[in-house]
Order: sequence, then C-alpha cells, then structure tokens
Amino acid sequence: MVRPRLTPAIADVRRAVRDSLTIVFPFAGYAPQRAGTEPADGGGSAAEPASLVLVALSGGQDSLALAAAAAFEAPRLGLRAGAVIVDHGLQPGSADAAERAALAARGLGLDPVIVRRVAVGTAGGPEAAARQARYDALAEVAAATGAAQVLLGHTLDDQAETVLLGLARGSGPASLQGMARRSGLYLRPLLGIRRSVTARFCRDSGLEPWHDPQNEDAAFARVRVRRRALPALEDELGPGVAEALARTAELLREDAEALDAMALETVEELATHAEGGIALSASALAANPPALRQRIIRLAVEGEFGVSLSRVQTLETARLVTGWRGQGPLHLPGIRVERRDGLLVFTAAPGSRGPLEQRKRDGWN
Repeated sequence: MVRPRLTPAIADVRRAVRDSLTIVFPFAGYAPQRAGTEPADGGGSAAEPASLVLVALSGGQDSLALAAAAAFEAPRLGLRAGAVIVDHGLQPGSADAAERAALAARGLGLDPVIVRRVAVGTAGGPEAAARQARYDALAEVAAATGAAQVLLGHTLDDQAETVLLGLARGSGPASLQGMARRSGLYLRPLLGIRRSVTARFCRDSGLEPWHDPQNEDAAFARVRVRRRALPALEDELGPGVAEALARTAELLREDAEALDAMALETVEELATHAEGGIALSASALAANPPALRQRIIRLAVEGEFGVSLSRVQTLETARLVTGWRGQGPLHLPGIRVERRDGLLVFTAAPGSRGPLEQRKRDGWN
C-alpha cells in the first residue's frame, strides 16, 4: 500500500493513537521506521510475543481512521494491531459491509482480522441491545486472542452527544462524565479528535469509509442530537459547543474519580461487621458532605451485597442520618437498613443473598 502524504489530519489522529498507547504501554519504545525496514522491536520476541491491540472496526470513517493510525503506530511501539468487526445482522447487506471492513483492515496490514456475527436481543431497546451484543462480542474476541486492549473509535463529537443526551435525560453526574478514555479493556484514543478530522484523514489516506444508513435515521435519539440539536446550539450560541461539552465531561470525571477514591477510603475506615451485614457510624456519615456521604453509602452497599442503589434509594438511606426522627427500618431491594445505637445497620433481607452467599450457592470456592 502506498504510504499517504503526511497531512495535519493524519498527523493529529496518529498522534492521538500514539499518545494513548504509550500511556497504556509505558515501556514500549517508539522507533520511527523507514520505508522497507522491519517494525521496531519494543520488547516482543519469539519467547515473549508483542502485546496485541484490537481495533473495533465498523468500516465507518472514525473507526477506519483509527485502524489506519493503529496499523501505523503500533509496530513502532513494539505492539501488534489487529481488528474485530461485529456484524449485528440488523440491516440488509450487513455481512457484505462487514467483509468490506475486514478487507480494508487486511489492506492496512492489521492481523488478526476477525469478523463476529451476533444475535441482537430486545432488552432496553434496539440501541442498548445492539450495544450490549457488540461489547459482549468484543470482550469474547479479546479473551480468545489474548488482546491487551480494544480500541474504540469514539470521537469528541460522540462525547458531546453523550453528555447532551445525559443532560436532557437528567441522568446525573455519572452520565455527564461521558465516556472514559480508558475503561478496563477499552481504550478510546480519539476522544479529543473531531469527526471532521477523521473524515479528512480518510480522504487524505485514500480510504473509502462505509456510511451506515442508521446514522441518518432520526428514529434514534443520538442521530437527532447529531443532526439537529448540536447544530442548533452552535447556531444560537456560537462555535465550540461540542468542545465545551467534552471539556465539561472531562472535568466532571476528574472530580468524580477523586470523590470515589475518598469514599472508598472512608468506607474502609468506617465499616464494621454486623450480624448478617455491615454497619456505618451515623455521626461519621453526618460529618461528611452530601456528595461524599452518598458515595459512601452506595459503595458500602455494593461492596457487601452486590446491589447498586439508585439516587432515590440512596437519598432515602441518607435521611436516616440527616433526618433521623426515630423512623423505622427502610426496605430496599434485597436489603434492610435501620438506625440502631448510633449506627446505620445494613443486613440482607430474608431470602436474599449477598455476593458471598451467591457464590457459595453456585458452587464457587
């Protein structure tokens, strides 16, 4: 394949991928290649194969630009880059589109290239069901190939859309944080790159992206935000709305991560064992600000019982601290919480099982 001329768009996307990979693989050595030479050896050997990263490739402009940049940058860091294409089977010709994406991946030099067809359910609606099927497939392929990371092509525009949707739905800080640059297995190198840049990358590289017709279907809320809401905000408020939303998400994530770390540390200090559960000091909880107090309650319940409390449930529990007037126990899903002798005591409701009991029931050691 003829190497494309280095343009600003190509340089920006490659730099974003390189920066993300070097954060995850800090000991990888970057060595620029000259035409006709072998990839740099960043530590991989016959005895110790180089780490594999997989690009989740749909064939669209964002993931195609990501795949091309990963194919260029990974070998220079001593890494291997492959691709996984998920065929949701939801549209006529989806198998052909998946095969075209696989062909493009092989043309870029990615290896392995794996196409996985999935069955999409109905739980949570079509978008959520397709997303769940896709992530399940990505995790399965990563496990089967031993991939260290899966690279996702979400851009700054996707981040802005996610934040705006979360704001409209009143989903709270967790939703307004948007998508993390790194979340376990998944890495999103392009969260600081605009969609217009990935389009330019493809044009400059001579790549022909696939255009998903669902990206034009106004039946989907995200498409309406992309095609109508964000442009309207830009028209009325001026340019830079998408960048501002993405910046807000990053600031909120930083704050949330700090508060979560403080809450976890406080839970470990405050929590004591109680018969059938745990207890937290009511006075110690009262001494903490609401944002930290509520996190402590959620973390304690999730850690002990494997239950994620909603905001309403968390606030009701917190009222046993801040609005205590001798009220009786509070019954939450699978949990009973009451104030007793200056403590908030959380116990499993009769017939329910916490994580430990469930593991024993399922025959785990």
